[in-house]
Amino acid sequence: MYHLLCPNRMVNSLYDIEVYALQHLGIRGIIFDLDNTIVPWDQQEMSPEIIQWLQALVCQGFQLCLVSNNMGNRVEGIAALLGIPFVSKAYKPTNAGFLQAIKRMELNRKEVAVVGDQLFTDILGGNRLGLYTIWVKPLSKQEFIGTKITRQLEKLTLRVLRRKGLLK
Repeated sequence: MYHLLCPNRMVNSLYDIEVYALQHLGIRGIIFDLDNTIVPWDQQEMSPEIIQWLQALVCQGFQLCLVSNNMGNRVEGIAALLGIPFVSKAYKPTNAGFLQAIKRMELNRKEVAVVGDQLFTDILGGNRLGLYTIWVKPLSKQEFIGTKITRQLEKLTLRVLRRKGLLK
């Protein structure tokens, strides 16, 4: 069970993701979580730097897709700004949202990475499908109350994973 909560990579920021390493692994598509991964929680505005970074990924040949547990309008607006597909109300960590994203990118599972800020939704969901998973530190301390509770479980889980030698 613990291996399902272990990301393949842990980074402090999106900018720390080694794009060339992903290409070397055969990754051609990236599923991004929305809140606190590419935009601070409950905000509409993305930083120009993140928009530019995501656009650079597309220019390098990556296909991108947003997968969020949020309702459609906000997710759709941000996806439209970026010109990429999206899946809202994904019910992560269930498979459905991830599988829809993979289908929309017309890729197979081995060609897809998941980038997100939560172990129990993004990483667990991606690992269950055999996707390459990257856990990024959240952009903001502001979060949905349920996420704040889950963060405490994440801290405990990280301690256990480190103790078992599964994380550095």
